[in-house]
Amino acid sequence: MEVQVLGDHHGTLVHLGERECSIQRRHQKLVEETPCTVLTPRLRRDMTEAALAAARAVGYTNAGTVEFLLDADGRYYFLEMNTRIQVEHPITEWVTGIDIVAAQLRIAAGEPLGLTQADVAPRGHAIEARLYAEDPAASFFPSAGPILGLREPAGPGIRVDSGIAAGSIVPLDYDPMLAKISAWGPDRRTALGRLRAALADTAVLGPTTNLAFLQDVLAAPAFARGETHTEFLAEHLPAWRQSSGGEATAALAAALALARPAATAATGGHAPAATPWDTLGSWRLGT
Repeated sequence: MEVQVLGDHHGTLVHLGERECSIQRRHQKLVEETPCTVLTPRLRRDMTEAALAAARAVGYTNAGTVEFLLDADGRYYFLEMNTRIQVEHPITEWVTGIDIVAAQLRIAAGEPLGLTQADVAPRGHAIEARLYAEDPAASFFPSAGPILGLREPAGPGIRVDSGIAAGSIVPLDYDPMLAKISAWGPDRRTALGRLRAALADTAVLGPTTNLAFLQDVLAAPAFARGETHTEFLAEHLPAWRQSSGGEATAALAAALALARPAATAATGGHAPAATPWDTLGSWRLGT
């Protein structure tokens, strides 16, 4: 569990609510949501006040995240503070309407934050899934190489934060995250339905990704009930293997295959200029 805070140089310090980040593998987050389904109003008040007290004690400025562990009996324990923006900030922006990156820039420029705690009025529910270039069926081993085709989802309540495009090379030198796909809805059920549809409409050709694994996580009945915890994957997907799906990827592959003859015709019957990826066979550059 983590609480997003913002503090400026003029003494204003506010929280933007909590994020639930229990779906993890090797302590790496995969799915985050807000608000948390198990927090009571009193527990939410106590936890957010504790986060503000910690930030206030050190005169904190900037965006930051105070992290806690929450046990089954409703007791929470301070874990750490991340003195930076977090990967999962889009879901907080979804429910609060506050651009956290813009707020950071204003704070860095010495400007007042321009809002008080009373101005923070979360609405609806948001969930985010992290798309990684890794193979869940092989102990999440990293996958590298060129992105041959990419289709990102769109639609009401859908947001994609990514730094890739068709033709990008995914190296082994960096974090394997390719994109963050998030969804908002007036309630959790709607947000979850939109995110499931968005993932079903996502396709990546080239490196192996965790897309099918994410779909199975979100399809788990326990996830739909909000019964998430740090051992969720071990309990519900202990020996995961891809069983179905991939319709969007198959459609994208077919579209690319059909486009190649069209490209040849457009060049007067001559094939387009060869690229290294046409001649490497099964080999892929890893650096």
